[in-house]
Amino acid sequence: MTQRSIAGPICNLKFVTLLVALSSELPFLGAGVQLQDNGYNGLLIAINPQVPENQNLISNIKEMITEASFYLFNATKRRVFFRNIKILIPATWKANNYSKIKQESYEKANVIVTDWYGAHGDDPYTLQYRGCGKEGKYIHFTPNFLLNDNLTAGYGSRGRVFVHEWAHLRWGVFDEYNNDKPFYINGQNQIKVTRCSSDITGIFVCEKGPCPQENCIISKLFKEGCTFIYNSTQNATASIMFMQSLSSVVEFCNASTHNQEAPNLQNQMCSLRSAWDVITDSADFHHSFPMNGTELPPPPTFSLVQAGDKVVCLVLDVSSKMAEADRLLQLQQAAEFYLMQIVEIHTFVGIASFDSKGEIRAQLHQINSNDDRKLLVSYLPTTVSAKTDVSICSGLKKGFEVVEKLNGKAYGSVMILVTSGDDKLLGNCLPTVLSSGSTIHSIALGSSAAPNLEELSRLTGGLKFFVPDISNSNSMIDAFSRISSGTGDIFQQRIQLESTGENVKPHHQLKNTVTVDNTVGNDTMFLVTWQASGPPEIILFDPDGRKYYTNNFITSLTFRTASLWIPGTAKPGHWTYTLNNTHHSLQALKVTVTSRASNSAVPPATVEAFVERDSLHFPHPVMIYANVKQGFYPILNATVTATVEPETGDPVTLRLLDDGAGADVIKNDGIYSRYFFSFAANGRYSLKVHVNHSPSISTLAHSIPGSHAMYVPGYTTNGNIQMNAPRKSVGRNEEERKWGFSRVSSGGSFSVLGVPAGPHPDVFPPCKIIDLEAVRVEEELTLSWTAPGEDFDQGQATSYEIRMSKSLQNIQDDFNNAILVNTSKRNPQQAGIREIFTFSPQISTNGPEHQPNGETHESHRIYVAIRAMDRNSLKSALSNIAQASLFIPPNSDPVPARDDLILKGVLTAMGLIGIICLIIVVTHHTLNRKKRADKKENGTKLL
Repeated sequence: MTQRSIAGPICNLKFVTLLVALSSELPFLGAGVQLQDNGYNGLLIAINPQVPENQNLISNIKEMITEASFYLFNATKRRVFFRNIKILIPATWKANNYSKIKQESYEKANVIVTDWYGAHGDDPYTLQYRGCGKEGKYIHFTPNFLLNDNLTAGYGSRGRVFVHEWAHLRWGVFDEYNNDKPFYINGQNQIKVTRCSSDITGIFVCEKGPCPQENCIISKLFKEGCTFIYNSTQNATASIMFMQSLSSVVEFCNASTHNQEAPNLQNQMCSLRSAWDVITDSADFHHSFPMNGTELPPPPTFSLVQAGDKVVCLVLDVSSKMAEADRLLQLQQAAEFYLMQIVEIHTFVGIASFDSKGEIRAQLHQINSNDDRKLLVSYLPTTVSAKTDVSICSGLKKGFEVVEKLNGKAYGSVMILVTSGDDKLLGNCLPTVLSSGSTIHSIALGSSAAPNLEELSRLTGGLKFFVPDISNSNSMIDAFSRISSGTGDIFQQRIQLESTGENVKPHHQLKNTVTVDNTVGNDTMFLVTWQASGPPEIILFDPDGRKYYTNNFITSLTFRTASLWIPGTAKPGHWTYTLNNTHHSLQALKVTVTSRASNSAVPPATVEAFVERDSLHFPHPVMIYANVKQGFYPILNATVTATVEPETGDPVTLRLLDDGAGADVIKNDGIYSRYFFSFAANGRYSLKVHVNHSPSISTLAHSIPGSHAMYVPGYTTNGNIQMNAPRKSVGRNEEERKWGFSRVSSGGSFSVLGVPAGPHPDVFPPCKIIDLEAVRVEEELTLSWTAPGEDFDQGQATSYEIRMSKSLQNIQDDFNNAILVNTSKRNPQQAGIREIFTFSPQISTNGPEHQPNGETHESHRIYVAIRAMDRNSLKSALSNIAQASLFIPPNSDPVPARDDLILKGVLTAMGLIGIICLIIVVTHHTLNRKKRADKKENGTKLL
């Protein structure tokens, strides 16, 4: 066992002990929303700096959360409520009666308030990128939604809407309506409206007013112009995830009220489980119990906080370990780039360093000009000390001294901590770090950095990075490029367009093209770094063919960097660079290109890379995500590649997908995902994501992703139809993308333990199939799904096991004993390929199916699930459960289509006319015979 693996558990034990001792502080210091004694603490709502100052916005947010707290308390059976909330006010707002922030920032907010950037629409929504029962990323409200009281007619009161969205965010439940499939055929072969619960009533409305159901459904297709209008007065109490706007709705659908047949996202994502079932299975409910008594909880308390001056301190390791693998040189290059290009104007910046002791290298200096930036660069360390020991706590202590000289406290400040050393006493400064109010971003260099270094970032809400000792890795500059001010103002932040590095042989070259699209171009910077004593030969072509040479770049021989700033707005198009290695030996040449938004009204395309968990144990895979968007619109059809760098070994590249399969939960939401499990060894891994987009294919989605609160078009009251104002579209204008675009972003780091030495055993099963669909075509059932892999979503599985049942309970609880479908002739395809399989459920089902209680079950509904197996018989988790109507038995009474009704009416009318004609003929004939008989009788009498 290595020294690191022995020391790791001991250090972790010390940290756990300290965390327990400080647990009373954690809910308020970088730990996010916490549930304590039935109340949520630490909910953060952030207003974007682009939102104009409006005090009514704050008042309405308070009213919304207060109403939501009581509504949530009752909906959860007296289980949870909101206790304290922080509202982050933009620094651009002039009122100065707000408290100063500690570790709060826009990027950490649970709820954001911002516009769509030019698009129209006010749908509240929650960005959900993980599966059922998993937390979402954030809730989004527009300022207009919070200020315009007219919108409550369609959405319901704001407090009710917030509870709907909170259930998405916190508990991972999904919407129970479906605008794309407003009706469906149920198990009794009846046409029903998609809703939950089924007890919610209403009427069909055609273009000219109320109409019978058959007028809206023609050949089992919903007629355009028809809609279903719900009654304003209902007896149904569920469900909040369907229509929170109804006054009678006060709870979530549970086992008794849930509509399992409705084709909505809740059923699809949660395998037909009710919202309440998912909610009660959450950690919140496992660790809390209903409050006793009948009293309501206290109303929420609110804290208004605002960022003051931006304050940053670089805390840099200068121990002898930094001399290894060009670590000091990489630090110098990245820190110079950060000070000259990344850190925003008017920021106060200081520098501290440490080995076994801390030292202040530069007191706070405000950046107001380029000369201020150069001055700070001059204070960067140029040599390492002879000491091997490091005291990270001593470095942080000096950093706090630097930032506290501005306002007496470190509240709202940022520490960028860079180290390659191990500090066994790191836990000693944990209380100081927690109480400082500072956010610590950590950058670990090499394999010897302190194992618990990332805890400082986790506890303060900071970012975590790792820089491997790989000569051509650009991870250090990528890390500094990712660190922003945290204000949420995308128009002020630098966007990374390129980051690449190669080991180039003597007299060989590194050549590539970077795309500057029309959403960026301001303040564009090209940075070249190298290892040898002199710079490479640089040739750069702009889109018009203009050349820039090495002598056009500002060169630093000390830090071995060359930078070129493009004045004004850089020309959109392809910029081609060539770096010739004129040195006599192989060296790493690297290129970084950054820019800013070119238009304050058009947000630039961005990518945010992250992982689901930053610390895990083998054999659990890492879920890698990349959110590619422009403003809030997803960017589709992009080529997204993740590069993962281990402590030792070669980097691994992985294509991320937005196909709604495997690790990717929702298709076309702009979040590209993939499983990563190619673990080389224990330790840290660095993540970087590259995005490229071709100009020849469609770019933006036509709608905002995520789970939206339902907008109700209108209600019926006492037979009168009252329509709401038409819902505003959130469509966008498709902009011409003549050149496509490219983006790069660091995804931080993650760590893995328990990786076995030598070849790994096969412990990775195929991934769960999450997009199984079933469609009845005449008397056959067609299934479709995305093929999983041999290992998760990579490779090719060996076989499928498909089973079906007429009972949902059977397929959920006793899959192994459900009816097996013959798939012997079906071989799985490569992962990611769409599978289609058709079979006849009539042939497979011989008679009624027996239930666990011994009774038979008659249904016109069939439930199907599937799992895949690999060559070692490892099985995937059970898929989502698909359902479809069976063939219509001869003795059933199907719902008549309008055409059928017309035909039946005509035939009935013709039949009635025929009968009437027959009666007339018979009557006429009878009367004539009677008349003739009477005449004959009279004649006889006369004779």
